[in-house]
Amino acid sequence: MFIKNLFPAFILFGGFALLAKAETASKIELPALPYEMDSLAPYISEKTLEFHYRKHHQTYVDNLNTLIEAKKLQGKSLEELILLGANDPKLIPVFNNAAQTWNHTFYWNSMKKNGGGQPTGALLDKIKKDFGSYEKFKDAFVDAGTKVFGSGWVWLILEGDTLKIVTTSNADLPLTSGKKALLTCDVWEHAYYLDYQNRRKSYVEVFLNHLVNWSFAAANMKS
Repeated sequence: MFIKNLFPAFILFGGFALLAKAETASKIELPALPYEMDSLAPYISEKTLEFHYRKHHQTYVDNLNTLIEAKKLQGKSLEELILLGANDPKLIPVFNNAAQTWNHTFYWNSMKKNGGGQPTGALLDKIKKDFGSYEKFKDAFVDAGTKVFGSGWVWLILEGDTLKIVTTSNADLPLTSGKKALLTCDVWEHAYYLDYQNRRKSYVEVFLNHLVNWSFAAANMKS
Protein backbone atom coordinates (compact mmCIF):
# COMPACT_ATOMS: atom_id res chain seq x y z
CA MET A 1 0.00 0.00 0.00
CA PHE A 2 1.21 3.51 -0.76
CA ILE A 3 0.51 6.69 1.18
CA LYS A 4 -0.74 8.94 -1.61
CA ASN A 5 -1.58 12.00 0.46
CA LEU A 6 -0.73 12.62 4.08
CA PHE A 7 -2.45 15.99 4.46
CA PRO A 8 -5.95 14.80 5.52
CA ALA A 9 -4.40 12.72 8.28
CA PHE A 10 -2.59 15.76 9.65
CA ILE A 11 -5.82 17.71 9.88
CA LEU A 12 -7.78 14.82 11.34
CA PHE A 13 -5.23 13.99 13.99
CA GLY A 14 -4.10 17.50 14.84
CA GLY A 15 -0.64 17.10 13.45
CA PHE A 16 0.74 14.90 16.20
CA ALA A 17 -1.18 11.67 16.80
CA LEU A 18 -0.43 8.43 15.03
CA LEU A 19 -2.16 7.63 11.79
CA ALA A 20 -4.83 4.96 11.93
CA LYS A 21 -3.38 1.47 11.72
CA ALA A 22 -4.71 1.12 8.18
CA GLU A 23 -2.47 4.01 7.07
CA THR A 24 0.71 1.99 6.83
CA ALA A 25 2.96 1.58 3.85
CA SER A 26 5.94 -0.30 2.51
CA LYS A 27 6.89 2.86 0.65
CA ILE A 28 6.33 6.54 1.42
CA GLU A 29 5.49 8.81 -1.49
CA LEU A 30 6.08 12.53 -1.85
CA PRO A 31 2.64 14.10 -1.30
CA ALA A 32 1.37 16.57 -3.87
CA LEU A 33 1.61 20.22 -2.93
CA PRO A 34 -1.74 21.75 -1.93
CA TYR A 35 -1.20 24.59 -4.46
CA GLU A 36 0.63 25.36 -7.70
CA MET A 37 4.37 26.07 -7.72
CA ASP A 38 3.84 29.78 -8.38
CA SER A 39 0.97 30.25 -5.92
CA LEU A 40 3.08 31.68 -3.09
CA ALA A 41 4.90 34.25 -5.24
CA PRO A 42 6.13 36.90 -4.78
CA TYR A 43 6.57 36.00 -1.11
CA ILE A 44 8.13 32.61 -1.84
CA SER A 45 9.28 32.35 -5.43
CA GLU A 46 8.51 29.47 -7.75
CA LYS A 47 12.27 28.84 -7.95
CA THR A 48 12.55 28.46 -4.17
CA LEU A 49 9.51 26.21 -3.99
CA GLU A 50 10.71 24.06 -6.87
CA PHE A 51 14.12 23.62 -5.25
CA HIS A 52 12.77 23.10 -1.73
CA TYR A 53 9.98 20.69 -2.64
CA ARG A 54 11.42 18.71 -5.56
CA LYS A 55 14.99 18.53 -4.26
CA HIS A 56 15.01 18.69 -0.46
CA HIS A 57 11.65 17.13 0.35
CA GLN A 58 12.02 14.47 -2.35
CA THR A 59 15.47 13.54 -1.06
CA TYR A 60 14.13 12.96 2.47
CA VAL A 61 11.40 10.71 1.05
CA ASP A 62 13.88 8.78 -1.11
CA ASN A 63 16.33 8.33 1.77
CA LEU A 64 13.55 7.19 4.06
CA ASN A 65 12.37 4.54 1.62
CA THR A 66 15.90 3.19 1.33
CA LEU A 67 16.13 3.00 5.11
CA ILE A 68 12.72 1.36 5.47
CA GLU A 69 13.89 -1.44 3.20
CA ALA A 70 17.33 -1.75 4.80
CA LYS A 71 15.96 -1.78 8.36
CA LYS A 72 12.96 -3.96 7.48
CA LEU A 73 10.48 -1.37 8.75
CA GLN A 74 7.78 -1.93 6.15
CA GLY A 75 4.25 -1.54 7.45
CA LYS A 76 5.04 1.35 9.79
CA SER A 77 3.26 4.70 9.47
CA LEU A 78 5.35 7.84 9.09
CA GLU A 79 4.59 8.84 12.68
CA GLU A 80 5.55 5.38 13.95
CA LEU A 81 8.85 5.64 12.10
CA ILE A 82 9.51 9.02 13.71
CA LEU A 83 8.86 7.73 17.21
CA LEU A 84 10.90 4.57 16.65
CA GLY A 85 13.83 6.63 15.40
CA ALA A 86 13.56 9.15 18.22
CA ASN A 87 13.88 6.40 20.82
CA ASP A 88 16.61 4.27 19.24
CA PRO A 89 20.10 5.69 18.62
CA LYS A 90 20.61 3.07 15.91
CA LEU A 91 17.69 4.55 13.97
CA ILE A 92 18.76 8.21 13.97
CA PRO A 93 18.91 8.30 10.14
CA VAL A 94 15.36 6.92 10.04
CA PHE A 95 14.24 9.63 12.47
CA ASN A 96 15.94 12.44 10.55
CA ASN A 97 14.44 11.51 7.20
CA ALA A 98 11.00 10.53 8.51
CA ALA A 99 10.73 13.68 10.60
CA GLN A 100 11.83 15.92 7.75
CA THR A 101 9.33 14.23 5.44
CA TRP A 102 6.59 14.96 8.02
CA ASN A 103 7.80 18.48 8.82
CA HIS A 104 7.88 19.58 5.21
CA THR A 105 4.40 18.21 4.48
CA PHE A 106 3.10 20.07 7.53
CA TYR A 107 4.90 23.25 6.44
CA TRP A 108 3.38 23.22 2.94
CA ASN A 109 -0.06 22.96 4.53
CA SER A 110 0.76 25.77 6.96
CA MET A 111 0.73 28.16 3.97
CA LYS A 112 -1.74 29.03 1.24
CA LYS A 113 -2.23 31.49 -1.59
CA ASN A 114 -3.58 34.79 -0.25
CA GLY A 115 -2.91 33.66 3.29
CA GLY A 116 -1.63 35.67 6.21
CA GLY A 117 -3.12 38.28 8.47
CA GLN A 118 -5.02 37.52 11.63
CA PRO A 119 -7.03 34.34 12.15
CA THR A 120 -10.69 34.55 13.03
CA GLY A 121 -13.13 32.91 15.41
CA ALA A 122 -12.06 30.54 18.17
CA LEU A 123 -8.39 30.51 17.16
CA LEU A 124 -8.10 34.30 17.36
CA ASP A 125 -9.86 34.28 20.71
CA LYS A 126 -7.47 31.63 21.97
CA ILE A 127 -4.43 33.55 20.74
CA LYS A 128 -5.64 36.69 22.49
CA LYS A 129 -6.26 34.74 25.70
CA ASP A 130 -2.90 32.96 25.75
CA PHE A 131 -0.64 35.69 24.33
CA GLY A 132 -2.46 38.87 25.31
CA SER A 133 -3.12 40.03 21.75
CA TYR A 134 -2.47 38.95 18.19
CA GLU A 135 0.32 41.52 17.92
CA LYS A 136 2.06 40.04 20.96
CA PHE A 137 1.76 36.58 19.44
CA LYS A 138 3.15 37.83 16.14
CA ASP A 139 6.11 39.55 17.81
CA ALA A 140 6.90 36.41 19.84
CA PHE A 141 6.63 34.11 16.81
CA VAL A 142 8.91 36.30 14.68
CA ASP A 143 11.40 36.64 17.53
CA ALA A 144 11.45 32.88 18.13
CA GLY A 145 11.93 32.09 14.45
CA THR A 146 14.66 34.66 14.07
CA LYS A 147 16.60 33.35 17.07
CA VAL A 148 16.72 29.67 16.09
CA PHE A 149 20.43 28.91 15.96
CA GLY A 150 21.39 27.19 12.74
CA SER A 151 18.65 25.14 11.10
CA GLY A 152 15.24 24.37 12.53
CA TRP A 153 11.56 25.17 12.86
CA VAL A 154 9.25 27.52 14.75
CA TRP A 155 5.86 26.09 15.74
CA LEU A 156 2.55 27.16 17.17
CA ILE A 157 1.48 24.25 19.37
CA LEU A 158 -1.29 23.34 21.77
CA GLU A 159 0.07 21.93 25.00
CA GLY A 160 -2.78 20.81 27.20
CA ASP A 161 -5.20 23.72 26.88
CA THR A 162 -2.57 26.39 26.19
CA LEU A 163 -1.19 27.74 22.94
CA LYS A 164 2.59 28.07 22.95
CA ILE A 165 5.37 28.97 20.54
CA VAL A 166 8.25 26.51 20.49
CA THR A 167 11.29 25.99 18.32
CA THR A 168 13.07 22.80 17.34
CA SER A 169 16.48 22.20 15.84
CA ASN A 170 17.26 20.28 12.66
CA ALA A 171 14.58 17.58 12.17
CA ASP A 172 13.03 17.63 15.64
CA LEU A 173 9.29 18.27 15.98
CA PRO A 174 6.59 18.54 18.68
CA LEU A 175 5.46 14.95 18.06
CA THR A 176 8.50 13.62 19.96
CA SER A 177 7.31 15.31 23.17
CA GLY A 178 3.62 14.57 22.69
CA LYS A 179 2.56 18.09 21.79
CA LYS A 180 -0.03 19.02 19.15
CA ALA A 181 1.35 21.10 16.27
CA LEU A 182 -1.02 23.68 14.76
CA LEU A 183 1.34 25.23 12.21
CA THR A 184 5.04 25.60 11.46
CA CYS A 185 7.48 27.86 9.66
CA ASP A 186 10.63 26.29 8.22
CA VAL A 187 13.69 28.36 9.13
CA TRP A 188 16.32 26.20 7.47
CA GLU A 189 18.25 28.48 5.09
CA HIS A 190 17.11 26.63 1.98
CA ALA A 191 13.52 27.65 2.79
CA TYR A 192 14.20 31.34 2.25
CA TYR A 193 17.77 32.12 1.16
CA LEU A 194 17.14 32.51 -2.57
CA ASP A 195 14.43 35.09 -1.84
CA TYR A 196 15.63 36.75 1.39
CA GLN A 197 19.35 35.91 1.68
CA ASN A 198 20.30 36.37 5.35
CA ARG A 199 17.11 38.30 6.24
CA ARG A 200 15.40 35.51 8.14
CA LYS A 201 13.35 37.95 10.21
CA SER A 202 11.82 39.41 7.05
CA TYR A 203 10.94 35.94 5.82
CA VAL A 204 9.19 34.98 9.09
CA GLU A 205 7.30 38.30 9.04
CA VAL A 206 6.17 37.62 5.48
CA PHE A 207 5.11 34.12 6.49
CA LEU A 208 2.67 35.59 9.02
CA ASN A 209 1.61 38.61 6.99
CA HIS A 210 1.01 36.94 3.63
CA LEU A 211 1.30 33.14 3.72
CA VAL A 212 0.10 31.46 6.92
CA ASN A 213 -2.91 29.18 6.52
CA TRP A 214 -4.99 29.89 9.61
CA SER A 215 -7.72 27.50 8.45
CA PHE A 216 -5.24 24.64 8.71
CA ALA A 217 -4.17 25.74 12.20
CA ALA A 218 -7.79 26.11 13.33
CA ALA A 219 -8.69 22.64 12.04
CA ASN A 220 -5.73 21.17 13.94
CA MET A 221 -6.79 22.95 17.12
CA LYS A 222 -10.31 21.49 16.88
CA SER A 223 -9.24 17.93 16.09
